[in-house]
Amino acid sequence: MRADRTYAYGAALGFLGDLVAGDPRRGHPVAAFGRAAGALERRMWRDGRPAGAVYAALCAGSAACAAGLAARAARRSRTASTALTAACTWAVLGGTSLAREARTVGAALDAGDLDAARARLPHLCGRDPQHLDAAQIARAVVESVAENTSDAVVGALVWGAAAGPAGLAGFRAANTLDAMVGHRSPRHLRFGWAAARLDDAAGWPGARLTAALAVLAGPHPGTAWRTWRRDAAAHPSPNAGPVEAAFAGALRVRLGGTLSYAGRTEHRPVLGAEFPPPSVPDIERAVALSRRVAFLSLALTLTARSLLPPRRQARASGPAVPGARRGEAA
Repeated sequence: MRADRTYAYGAALGFLGDLVAGDPRRGHPVAAFGRAAGALERRMWRDGRPAGAVYAALCAGSAACAAGLAARAARRSRTASTALTAACTWAVLGGTSLAREARTVGAALDAGDLDAARARLPHLCGRDPQHLDAAQIARAVVESVAENTSDAVVGALVWGAAAGPAGLAGFRAANTLDAMVGHRSPRHLRFGWAAARLDDAAGWPGARLTAALAVLAGPHPGTAWRTWRRDAAAHPSPNAGPVEAAFAGALRVRLGGTLSYAGRTEHRPVLGAEFPPPSVPDIERAVALSRRVAFLSLALTLTARSLLPPRRQARASGPAVPGARRGEAA
């Protein structure tokens, strides 16, 4: 069970690191990956799906392989293996930064400073803030908190439990690529198709777990469950739909509707149509629900990993190290 304990200690330390420190202002590993992926995209871009598929596979595969090789090398030492898992977990989680940005926008709205709220919103989501009023900004923040609870916390923990550091790095790489090229702009409509589909596939289990935990951890579990089952399928995203619908029901707020993103106006289905739209106090309620979901997901994924057979745990932490003593997981 050594691999299991090592991963658990590392994941818990990484989660604590994100909780205490959040993302660094400079030198974040995900930002470095984004710069490298951006440079590669400029060289590889072609207006077609095949080039985009090669690009997505190369970027996400390289990140996962690098983390997997590092895990293999670190398995000779419990300390090194724990430290690597902790570093990878901290690097891919974004729960504290998510909460901080949401609260910053909420504080600006509470102070009546709409210009400051509009200026800060792009740090949280990619919507065009110029013509949003206070109610629309509050809705954007609550929706972003819901979606990013899955993308920035739960999904990463799910893949970490399943595949160790390689799973953590691969999931974050896929999610980052989707944010970079997975949208429907003229340049990326075809080139970014593979990145978007990869992110959909990688995010599927984490989104369902996030929705389920929002039902359990929210103040209105029955309403959250009914809203999820009734409204999620209408959302254009297979992963954002369940999460946002569950949050809408748990908080009893109305989400969805018209939004402007990357210069395009979209009319999304309404989730929780019987409830009022979010107000400023609902931002803090959404952050609190996100935090509860994050803690529950850590506990659940570590428990699930502990139930894996020992050989599966070892494979999830990386290939076996030649020369390991018989009867001891390397």
